[in-house]
Amino acid sequence: MTIGEDIVIRPGIVVHDDELEEAFIRASGPGGQNVNKVATAVQLRFDATKARGLPEHVRDALIRIAGQRATKDGVIVIEASRFRLQERNREDARQRLADLVAKAAEPPPKPRKKTKPSKGAVERRLKEKSGRANVKKMRGRVGSE
Repeated sequence: MTIGEDIVIRPGIVVHDDELEEAFIRASGPGGQNVNKVATAVQLRFDATKARGLPEHVRDALIRIAGQRATKDGVIVIEASRFRLQERNREDARQRLADLVAKAAEPPPKPRKKTKPSKGAVERRLKEKSGRANVKKMRGRVGSE
């Protein structure tokens, strides 16, 4: 995935490059003096509500799946600061957005079919249950004869 190109998830689902907004910020964590001087972390913003390349159902699922990464306005914010290079963080942020959109584009799972045990299984269970009850009954005190 190169910078400056549209992200094609699958046919009919595309994240256009001009809809992505990148800001470079200083990353926290280890990195020595470099971390205080260079803005290597990337903050990628994608307005899902105005996205041209996403069908309506994918757009809704994307905002729902994004959770806290989505703002009230439907803008998805992804921060990438895993790497020390700005370019690698850019690619990482774009890949994470692509994975999120791909997950939102998956069809919902098939509904569960309700099943019930067969008559034979119910009979076997009840027979075994009564057998156990009889065994436990026999463990009681022996009455005076």
